[in-house]
Amino acid sequence: MNSMDLNRKLITYLVLGHCFIIAISNYLVQFPINIFGLDYTIGTFTFPIIVLATDLTVRLSNARNARKVIGFAFVPAFIISYIFADFRIAIASVLAYSIGQLLDVFVFSKVRDRVGDDGLNLGSYWYLAPVVSTFFAQFIDTYLFYGVAFYNSTDDFMRENWDLIAFNDFILKLAVCYLAFLPIYVLILNRTFNYIRTRT
Repeated sequence: MNSMDLNRKLITYLVLGHCFIIAISNYLVQFPINIFGLDYTIGTFTFPIIVLATDLTVRLSNARNARKVIGFAFVPAFIISYIFADFRIAIASVLAYSIGQLLDVFVFSKVRDRVGDDGLNLGSYWYLAPVVSTFFAQFIDTYLFYGVAFYNSTDDFMRENWDLIAFNDFILKLAVCYLAFLPIYVLILNRTFNYIRTRT
């Protein structure tokens, strides 16, 4: 199998993965929960996985492939979202997803270039690109999604509390990304680089 076939296979798997996570998250976002007196939705705990996948795609492949994944996932993600949720949530989801993830790719690439991270090993500042890009991408994604989906919504609870839930979701998503997914991120990179070194 040549590198072009591997590239296509990687993009296909990532598109399917993105669509699956978006569908699950859009279904779960309709269920608010209260943890330690703060309002969240269950979807808060699933959507950050996409950020991990996008950042790994940029680092292990390139920004162009990451943008391809986002572009290819856009239409099927909307259709799946509409099946699992209502039309407004589906629109909010694909808007927030595409803008948030494209911003993630852009910021990740810029920060990585600025610190001289070639993506082929873990340098001293390997963490800066995912930390900074995740912050901006999650901020835009969270507030854009909740604003479009629930501003003046027919759901009384979400209409009155969407901005507070968005803030809580944003903080929790950062915590999940930084405390849970960042260690997974570096573990995957270490294993991948070790594999590449043994093969070469």
